Amino acid sequence: MAGAGVSGLSGPGAPGEVALSARGVSVAYGSGDTAVHALRGVDVDVPRGRWLSLMGPSGSGKTTLLQVMSGLATPSTGTVTLVGRGRTQPPVVLSSASERERTLLRRTRIGVVVQDFNLVPVLTVADNIMLPQRLAGKKIDKQYYSALIERLGLGGRLKHLPHQLSGGQKQRVAIARAVLGRPDIIVADEPTGALDSEAGAEVLTLFRQLVDEGNTLAMVTHDEQAAGRGDVIVRLRDGQIVGHAQVTQPGRTAAGTAGTAGAAGAAGFAGAAGDAL
Repeated sequence: MAGAGVSGLSGPGAPGEVALSARGVSVAYGSGDTAVHALRGVDVDVPRGRWLSLMGPSGSGKTTLLQVMSGLATPSTGTVTLVGRGRTQPPVVLSSASERERTLLRRTRIGVVVQDFNLVPVLTVADNIMLPQRLAGKKIDKQYYSALIERLGLGGRLKHLPHQLSGGQKQRVAIARAVLGRPDIIVADEPTGALDSEAGAEVLTLFRQLVDEGNTLAMVTHDEQAAGRGDVIVRLRDGQIVGHAQVTQPGRTAAGTAGTAGAAGAAGFAGAAGDAL
């Protein structure tokens, strides 16, 4: 178990364990000769307390894989397991859970961050952050909430509505919402895609700090530099994993990794994530 960081935002895991495991995952749309295969027999583990970046060209399957990891979609074949942490949070096979069960898990154990923020426009910043926990009937940990707000620099914005925020501020609200429930894993699809370079860099730095404090992140990106802020890079092409490498130095990708970065494919994930709450 990771010790508390200086901000009090330590995550629920320790390196060396697995937070989420996918085995033999295939996703096909249609059947027979006209079937479109988005994923083909993918095996991947997301290490607990680590940052895994998913990369690949448009149509490679990276966004579909993230949807399956978050329970926003179910595989045609294969299993996706939220590994859990003992008696209090037992393993859950996401791929066989009901839609209602998966929705509850996204409110309690899977934090979702998307490119277009997915904030409720009529709710204040504070209410947006607390919404999933309230919907799940969970009591807000006020000390943790206060530490999170301070870390994200949102203290002066809690009564603001989303339209009164910059893009970077909106994404920080979305991250606070995803992290408040101390999830097993945070999944993020192109979280910097709608931001300018400065705001995007701030979001990546925040993710790096959260992961260093024990949180677990799986992130889709088309940006090599963004992927290099993580610990592991997995590359997909044509629905299959074609490269898997540890990041050897901060801010740089590991040498010899197969595949090339492509255009963002976040639209499908962002649309599905409307059901995340």
